[in-house]
Amino acid sequence: MIKRRSLGQHFLITQSIVKSIIDSAGITKDDIVLEIGTGHGILTLPLCRDAKQVISVEKDPLLYSQARNTLSHIPNLVLEEGDAFKKSIEFTILVSNLPYSESRTAIEWLVQRKFKRAIVMVQKEFAQKLTKKNGKERRAISVLANYCLDIENIMDVKNTNFRPPPKVDSIVLSIIQKHVLSSQTVHAVNKLFSFKRKTIRNIGKKMGIEIDSDKRLEEIPDGEIIEIAKRIQ
Repeated sequence: MIKRRSLGQHFLITQSIVKSIIDSAGITKDDIVLEIGTGHGILTLPLCRDAKQVISVEKDPLLYSQARNTLSHIPNLVLEEGDAFKKSIEFTILVSNLPYSESRTAIEWLVQRKFKRAIVMVQKEFAQKLTKKNGKERRAISVLANYCLDIENIMDVKNTNFRPPPKVDSIVLSIIQKHVLSSQTVHAVNKLFSFKRKTIRNIGKKMGIEIDSDKRLEEIPDGEIIEIAKRIQ
């Protein structure tokens, strides 16, 4: 079994979890499904059974070549090589066992896209960061996620369900879209949090805008942070 060390990828091997992921996606014959990370194709074939079309993107050249050899006969499957986050692909549903190293990139990318539903597997610790709503541990990614996405924990996945097994457990998340942001706003939110130790009055001075408040980012609602980000973008 090959491990994509540069991407922190481990391959799901448990069919019962595959079935739960597919069922949770609620795919119909009208849906175009984007799969990020074809891997060994454990999710790809079941996705094709239910969808109008599946577009599966694999970053690793060897795994992409293997997928071409084993899956290219499927009529409603489009296999692509490269970085899905740098491609312009229209889809209604995203399904992915995300490489741990790309989880943040995936969420920032999702909040800029229109979609119906996403079912993604991420590291348990990262999922906890996403749903953090206040306090000093709050991060830019949690603000973006909570403002733009309705996130539900579908199931915990033990590390023994992967080969090779990672050192940590995972969580499968169901994600429904609430708002869409521009790339400029996403960048501005990240920039705000680079000054998170300062009051938002002082952050505003650095950004060239006036904010009449001595609160810190950890103390104000997600929507208010997004509005400040839109002012400075």
